[in-house]
Order: sequence, then C-alpha cells, then structure tokens
Amino acid sequence: MADTTQPETPESGQSAAQPSAPEAPAKPSKPSKDEKRAERLARQITAFATGHGGGAEGQIAHIGRGAVRIALVGADGEWGVLVAPSQDSARRAAEIAGLTLRDDFDGELAAKVRTGPYEWTRMAGIQLGGPGNPPAAAS
Repeated sequence: MADTTQPETPESGQSAAQPSAPEAPAKPSKPSKDEKRAERLARQITAFATGHGGGAEGQIAHIGRGAVRIALVGADGEWGVLVAPSQDSARRAAEIAGLTLRDDFDGELAAKVRTGPYEWTRMAGIQLGGPGNPPAAAS
C-alpha cells in the first residue's frame, strides 16, 4: 500500500519550500550605447535651445539607411540639424531634452525660421549662377 500522507505545511500558509538565500543587491546597469547617444544628442539639443532664446521645436525625419534628422528651430528663429542613428534614439533625445516635436516641418514651423544673408546667397548662388561651392582640390 502506498503512503498517502501529505507533507506538513506551516500553519501560516507559506509554502513548505526551503527559504531562499537573501538576494544580492542589484548592480546599477551601465547605460547602453543607444542610451549614451541619446543623452549626448539631448545635451546638444539643450545647448541649442539655451543659446537660441531658451526654447526650441523640432521635427524628426528619416534621411537614409541608419540616419535620422532632427531639425531644430530655436525661439529666436535660428535653425540647425542634428543626425541620430535611429528613430528611437532621436525620440529619446528629444524626450530627455524636453524638445517639442512636430509631425511635419509645416508652414507654421517654417515661418519661425529666420534665414540670413548666407542662406540667401547660397540659394541664389545655386539658382542664378552666383557663388557656388569651391572647386574640388586636385588629387
């Protein structure tokens, strides 16, 4: 005949399993390569915003394999571009920096951009035969 007795369980309702050893405190994990990139981009976004009126808006767009553009427009109308390796790192950088993101670089955002003489000369130079790029160095 088989023994049909059940193992005793403690009266407190805990399982009869052996108590486990106390867990070692978790070591803080090192930030991943993507997180470091996002933090560096966030510092650049913050520096741009601080240097151009204290605020900025931006728009993220895919520009090619392994590259995403973050177009920035400062509160004073100055603009700049940063390149991130992925959508995720660009969005994370914008989140860390507190950047207001737009879905499109639409008319409202474009109207805030202030272009200077350099941009007008370059645009006219390309279209009207004005100053172009310097000739390539002979090799």
